[in-house]
Amino acid sequence: MAKARGSRVQRPTPAREHEVLASVPRDQWLAVYTQMLTIRVFEEHVHDLWRRGKMPGLAHLYIGQEAVAVGVCQALRPDDYITSTHRGHGHCLAKGAAADRMFAELLGKAAGYCRGKGGSMHIADPETGNLGANAIVAGSAGIATGAALSAKMRGSAQVAACFFGEGALGQGVLYEAMNMAALWKLPVIYVCENNLYNEYTHYAETTAGEMAARSAAFAISTTEVDGQDVRAVYAAAHAAVQRARQGGGPTFLLCHTYRFHGHHVGDVDRSYYRSKEEEQQWRSGRDPLRILADWLRAQGTAQPDDFERIERSVRALVEAAVQFALSAPYPEASEVHQDVYA
Repeated sequence: MAKARGSRVQRPTPAREHEVLASVPRDQWLAVYTQMLTIRVFEEHVHDLWRRGKMPGLAHLYIGQEAVAVGVCQALRPDDYITSTHRGHGHCLAKGAAADRMFAELLGKAAGYCRGKGGSMHIADPETGNLGANAIVAGSAGIATGAALSAKMRGSAQVAACFFGEGALGQGVLYEAMNMAALWKLPVIYVCENNLYNEYTHYAETTAGEMAARSAAFAISTTEVDGQDVRAVYAAAHAAVQRARQGGGPTFLLCHTYRFHGHHVGDVDRSYYRSKEEEQQWRSGRDPLRILADWLRAQGTAQPDDFERIERSVRALVEAAVQFALSAPYPEASEVHQDVYA
C-alpha cells in the first residue's frame, strides 16, 4: 500500500479501534458488504451501458474504491452531508441514493435525481444529504465547508464529508476551505481518496512532499488508513465524526485506494501509464470486497450461502434498476430551461 513516507499522522489506537468495530453488529457488517457489492455491480452495468451505446457521455467507475465511500457513509447520520466528485456513483449510493433513479439520471431520463440534466458527474440528492457530485477537481471543497459552517451556526450537530481525489491536492480552493475550517473548528471531514493516479499521471510526479503534511500545516487532525479495508475506514471515520460533532473541528482522512478500471470508461489501454501486473496485484490481493468477505468468513459471521444470497439479491435489484431506466421517458423538450442552475 502506498503511503506518505515519514508523515506524522494520527491513527485510532488498537484498543479504541477494536472497541468501535466490536460494537458493530453482525447484520450491519453484512449490510456493509451488500452495499459495497451493490456499488460494484452498479458500476459493471454502467460500463456495459456505455459500451452498448445506451449512455451518453462518459463515466468514471468507482470499482476498487468501494470501501472508502461505504466506510465513511456508515459513520454518518442520514441528515449529515456529503459532497462528491466526477467519480461519484459510489458516494451517492453509499449515502442512500436508489439505483433506479441513479441509472435514470445517467441515461438522461426524467426520473433521474436531476431530471436527467446532471448526468454521471452532477448527481445530487438533498433528501439523503448528498449536496452533489462535481466535475471540477476540488470543486466541492467550498460547498462542504459551507455546509459545515451552516451546521455549526444552526447548532444541528450535523457533519459534512467532502470526498476528493489526490489530484485535488494541487488546487488552491481546497487549502482556502481547509484554512477556514481549521480557524472556525467546523464539523467537516476531508476525505482524500488516493488512488495513485491523477488521470494518467502517478501522483508522485505531481504532488510535492507528503500528502499528510498538507493538512498538518493547518493543524488539522490527520488520519491515514488502508482504503481497501472498510473496517479501517469505518473506524477512522467514526472517530472523525464523533470529534466533529463534539466541536473538535475538521479531520483530514487520507485513504489509500486504487481504481481497478481506467480514468473513465473510454480509458481502455492503460499500459502506457501503469502496468497490467500492478492492476492484477491490486485486483487479486487488495479487492475491498474480498478483504471484508474473508474477514466475515474467518469470524464465522457469514457462510458461503450468505454471500450467494446477497449476490442474487443485489444483481436482481440492479438489473431491475437498469430496466427501469431504459424504459423511463426523457424529459419534455419544454423543460430544457427548467431546474438548471449556474
